[in-house]
Amino acid sequence: MRWAWWLLAYAALALGIVGIVVPGLPTVPFVLLSAFAAARGSERLHAWLLAHPRFGPMIRDWQSQGAVSRKAKWLATVMMAVAAVVMFLTAPEWWMAATGTGIMAVTATWLWLRPEPR
Repeated sequence: MRWAWWLLAYAALALGIVGIVVPGLPTVPFVLLSAFAAARGSERLHAWLLAHPRFGPMIRDWQSQGAVSRKAKWLATVMMAVAAVVMFLTAPEWWMAATGTGIMAVTATWLWLRPEPR
């Protein structure tokens, strides 16, 4: 099973990196999933993620406290709002954009209910 965790870790990290530039594709959940899988399948990747200057603090906060920084919450919320506007402007049917926007609203609500790091 170690190879499956390894594969999941690298696939999630790749999606997280793509999410940096693609609106609507989240980065943080994929990086957290990558760290979770790497802890079980790739000690080297897990150590790299924890030591990374951008990803490391976020992963450590999540692992120790289940916390998300206020800056990350705001960034995620703004990006979801931008994605919602793009969907409403480009979706062939309004209900398609409304479904995606509803999912993002639920996600944003959950995110804002998470504690902030101490």
